Formats: sequence, structure tokens, C-alpha cells
Amino acid sequence: MKPNNNHLGEHMATNFTLKNIPDGLYEKVKQRAERNQRSINGEIISILDAATAAKRVPVDVILARARALRARTRGFLTEDFLNQAKREGRP
Repeated sequence: MKPNNNHLGEHMATNFTLKNIPDGLYEKVKQRAERNQRSINGEIISILDAATAAKRVPVDVILARARALRARTRGFLTEDFLNQAKREGRP
């Protein structure tokens, strides 16, 4: 794909057309844009940016979730249970 540059070699933003937006969804985006003091286009860019941004979960949150899961499964996932599951295979 060719870079999107103008005749001076400067980067240009890409245009994107969104079609067949349901009326209710359009109204929600319009209201959200007003609350955030943005244009509808600016709001859609903000939504797309947030939806595609990498979300790094802090290590302490991951560890807390793992500990909670371990506490809930304590006594259920025994070594015997796991070995039996390995022998039987997956469906």
C-alpha cells in the first residue's frame, strides 16, 4: 500500500466513510460528542482510538485475579483430576 503523502511529501490523514449508521447509534455518538465538546468526527476518532489502544493490565491486578481463581478452584483441580483429564483427552 502506498503511503498517504501529499505532493510535498507531507503525511496526510486518511479519509474514511461510514455508511448505514442506525439512527439510534448516531444520536448516541452525537450526544457523547456534545458532552465531550467534540465534533461527531472527533468523537468517532476518539472511540476508535480507545477501542484499538493496547490495554496493559498491571501485574498486581493479574496476580490478584490468579490468586482469586486459585482460591475458587482449590480442592477441585487436584493432581489426580488433572492426570485423569490428560489420559482421557479433550473432546
